[in-house]
Amino acid sequence: MKTYKINFRVVNEKSRIHGMGAYAGESIPARKKIGSLGGVVISKREADRRSKLNESIAIVELWNGKALDATINSNELRYVNHSCGPNTYMRVFNNHVEFYALKKIAPNEELTCNYGLTHHEGTLPCKCGAKNCKGFI
Repeated sequence: MKTYKINFRVVNEKSRIHGMGAYAGESIPARKKIGSLGGVVISKREADRRSKLNESIAIVELWNGKALDATINSNELRYVNHSCGPNTYMRVFNNHVEFYALKKIAPNEELTCNYGLTHHEGTLPCKCGAKNCKGFI
């Protein structure tokens, strides 16, 4: 089983946004790589099938017709919730999904990322609470 490195301490706790969240366990400097999301690589077809089974999923589409399913062999970054005003961004690199800090992140601050296009196709109400919230994911 492959492990995916996290460069800063991240803890999972209940989130005000949705379910569980990922929180900085220490200060994270701006523009630093937080770590790589764990999971298993599956086909896009299988990802589409799995996304229809649950409203809340942890699947990231990759560039090569594949997807990373972070519900299996995952790590703490699986619980990074969506925000319209995020403090991290996601970078897809080959079969890896990496998270980077957009700004300095304080200890105990929830890690958030703008998911962009999702399988919800703009129909899921967004509960991020950001000043610039679009209202839907």
